[in-house]
Amino acid sequence: MQKNNFLALAFFALFSYACFGQQDAQYTQYMYNTQVVNPAYAGSRETLSFGVLGRTQWVNLDGSPQTGTFTINSPIGLYNNMGLGLSILYDQIGPATESNIVVDYSYSINTGLTGKLSFGLKAGLDILDVDFAQLNIFEPSDPFFQNNVDSKLQPQVGTGVYYNTDKFYVGLSVPNFLNSKHFDESDVQNVTSESIAVERLHYFLITGYVFDLNENLKFKPATLLKMVSGSPLQWDFSTNFLINEKFTVGASYRWSASLSALAGFQITDSFFAGVAYDYQSTNIENYSDGSYEVFLRFDIFKKSDKVVTPRFF
Repeated sequence: MQKNNFLALAFFALFSYACFGQQDAQYTQYMYNTQVVNPAYAGSRETLSFGVLGRTQWVNLDGSPQTGTFTINSPIGLYNNMGLGLSILYDQIGPATESNIVVDYSYSINTGLTGKLSFGLKAGLDILDVDFAQLNIFEPSDPFFQNNVDSKLQPQVGTGVYYNTDKFYVGLSVPNFLNSKHFDESDVQNVTSESIAVERLHYFLITGYVFDLNENLKFKPATLLKMVSGSPLQWDFSTNFLINEKFTVGASYRWSASLSALAGFQITDSFFAGVAYDYQSTNIENYSDGSYEVFLRFDIFKKSDKVVTPRFF
């Protein structure tokens, strides 16, 4: 099967699948990209923090998913018990491009010497564009593909809760509570309401723990569960080792989907860079050369701050 034909079939399958439970973008380095799915994470690093992630999925497959995120967050308030941030997401697959621009807010309560419980709110806009001209359509006169979707705006409102100590974290969130329709019945004539793509509720559960194996080696298992009504449960599990507070190496497994290798380097106290490679464990690996992901984080500390050891999450 040629790649462009596979793309058309894949898009139709994904679009039909979206009618029952559309999936948000996925990340292999989810342990560094928590703010995108959980607003309660904003401010938890106790510094002004910038994050950029780029992901190319299913390399060499025309129209494959391309994802990018940008986050910024900082503690605010007299006692730094609040956090404020901005999350921007860009996700493209085939003819469809979806962008999210949201503001993240958190309020934290100290629960012990190192424990902190945070509650978060997320609010912003979802923007959808679909250019059907990019598809090889079997029947060009099909009314379903006559009208593109241009800058379809929908509100986004979500929430989350996040608890962390210096070694442990756990968070539960719903990034968007609104079951907003991506297509109105008036956009496509003579198409039943079952063909309308609807954004279902996505539930994210993330957790991890840092074990000090010795003074130069830390071990962190982490996991992410993503639950969507009408869709299979998605489960990611990763293990990472931090060596000499500088080098990070690890592996990740996505249930019935992929195996991944991860690596990172704490270049300075402020700057961290990470990469990941996914090997698809499904038949799609026959048509692609895996998936690649790059993550960069930059923290701006106050002059009075002293970094003893870098945060491992």
